[in-house]
Amino acid sequence: MLRKSGIRLLAATALLGWGYQAVSSAHAQGTGGNAGWFVPKASQPAARAPQREAAAPMPLAAAPTDMEEAQPQNPPILPLPPVPKAPDVSKSAPPPAPVIGVISVPEVMRLSSAAQQAERVLGARRDDLAREAQKEQAGWRDEQQKLQGQAKTMASDQIQAQERKLQERVMAAQKDFRNRNRVIQEAAQVALGQIERELVQIIRQVAASRGMNLVLHREQVALSQEPLDVTQQVATQLNAVLPTVFIPAADADPEVLAKSGTMPTTADADKPAPAPAAAAPAKH
Repeated sequence: MLRKSGIRLLAATALLGWGYQAVSSAHAQGTGGNAGWFVPKASQPAARAPQREAAAPMPLAAAPTDMEEAQPQNPPILPLPPVPKAPDVSKSAPPPAPVIGVISVPEVMRLSSAAQQAERVLGARRDDLAREAQKEQAGWRDEQQKLQGQAKTMASDQIQAQERKLQERVMAAQKDFRNRNRVIQEAAQVALGQIERELVQIIRQVAASRGMNLVLHREQVALSQEPLDVTQQVATQLNAVLPTVFIPAADADPEVLAKSGTMPTTADADKPAPAPAAAAPAKH
């Protein structure tokens, strides 16, 4: 059967190609040629390497003597402890003949309505975060240019105070953007976890219904025939069972929800249903 770790890897590749580029790319764009903290390293002029003084000539090593040439250069062979004898393994029943199927998990994720929902909602949040980061960065550049223009009319201690204030603003904003990006990433993991959990069960069910006992990733198979492919059947069943997923709200921290125990994910399906309350005795 298809292992859960393989599904997690391919599903994450298909659904969650959402790294830190939302904030980092926005932070890298729009930086001018000003000197200081805001100039990316790639755009700064490369520092000219100082010219090194001519190194003193190294003394020549003495030629090896005949005795040195006669000594072996290989390391010595050290003795090893004796190898224990492995006991004989008792014979067991041979494994069943393989009945193989193939599946493309990335294609299942592209066909999944729940995955499309997660990408649509979380993609909009990433775009909003990137726009706010660009707007904030533009404010940093304006403040820096204003300080450069006032440098001739302000005292040095006043300029340093303004620079420290701007640095504090930059650091606070960057911390806020990193935290908001983390929240988006964790919300994506919540959505992916629900899809992955259901996908594993459906692959097992579809494979069992077709008598398959081995399902391989289609991307790792050089040749397969169409009847062996269960991708479309799994995707259809996944959309029927899990058309949507729970996505934490934009202002909700998934870590806080997880610690509070109020996150309504498919993990709740394993919890036993609460016992019905006993009926109150009738009054005569």
